[in-house]
Amino acid sequence: MCELHCNVLVKDSNTYQPDTLDLNKDKEAAAYWFPCFRDLIEKFAQRASESQRATDTSAEERANQFRSSYLSKLQEYQSQSESHKVLGIRELLELNDAQLRLHGFRDPWQEQKKTENEEAVPLLSARLQEIDAIESDRERWLELVRGVLAGNMFDWGAQAVTNILQEDASFGLNAALERIQKRPWLMDDLDAWLKRLQEEEIHKCAAIFVDNSGVDVVLGILPFARELLKRGTKVLLCANTEPSLNDVTSSELTAILDCCNCSCPVLKRACSEKRLLVFGNGQRGPCLDMRTLPQDLCEALKTYQTDLLIIEGMGRALHTNLYARFNCETLKLAVVKNKWLAQRLGGDTFAVICKYEPLTS
Repeated sequence: MCELHCNVLVKDSNTYQPDTLDLNKDKEAAAYWFPCFRDLIEKFAQRASESQRATDTSAEERANQFRSSYLSKLQEYQSQSESHKVLGIRELLELNDAQLRLHGFRDPWQEQKKTENEEAVPLLSARLQEIDAIESDRERWLELVRGVLAGNMFDWGAQAVTNILQEDASFGLNAALERIQKRPWLMDDLDAWLKRLQEEEIHKCAAIFVDNSGVDVVLGILPFARELLKRGTKVLLCANTEPSLNDVTSSELTAILDCCNCSCPVLKRACSEKRLLVFGNGQRGPCLDMRTLPQDLCEALKTYQTDLLIIEGMGRALHTNLYARFNCETLKLAVVKNKWLAQRLGGDTFAVICKYEPLTS
């Protein structure tokens, strides 16, 4: 793992705190999130059991053990609320993944991810044609940002989205584009981001911390990364090292790129020239703690002079890092798929976060 001081993107190694909420201090947040996780764990236990039921007769029993163990530890966290230690949503989500692995469920969403990736890859070519048909640089980047946000809707860890996906099997990128909040967004720095692209020098290297499999990474992130590559920016795609929910892993992302290269010469050339690289981000849950990046990624961030950080998704850009500042320009993109959190931030379900932070001294 990366020692904090070696991560060149962290602005202040002494004060970096990824967690947006502290359930040990925020009583209102604790009153919502502890019951929320008790409900969520029922869904996760069911998913775990279903993922192995056909091949392992012990799946249901182990899923029940997972549920009991998680709920017991959750109660421990809640009873220790007087602790001075920060307790964020990140830790409760990481506890879920750790307990799943402990009980033999390494990747309960594996087949779901595989299906979604296989369905999304053939749609990439048409999406890129749509993007390339937009002559205005400003309008093209606007559509690319909207594409990332719409792609971020495809999150099986968010109950509001799970309900949509279960009820409408045809729900795709275009439907998601219609579902997300219309501008002005809840946090809307899009104009500042577009102005920066138009008026200032091209970035040397962008590190993109990606989120979900399927539509999200294939039709949202890859077109965005491709546009950066066309400008001459090197791109590091940083994906989870270990499985978590339907988040794409670095090994899965490498396989996705191999498939997408067949239909996109820009991506294929960038991969062959090592201008588009995939890294594991060292995370074992759906959030992002910059203190636990692996050494090879830390070295790459420094070697390639990373001057643009893009963080996508609720786990990485809302539950963590929403208020963290970094040593380079930062773009945080997410759709708020939880009503309580959206209202806490001043919006409603499916509100949009587009937070651009220029480098400041």
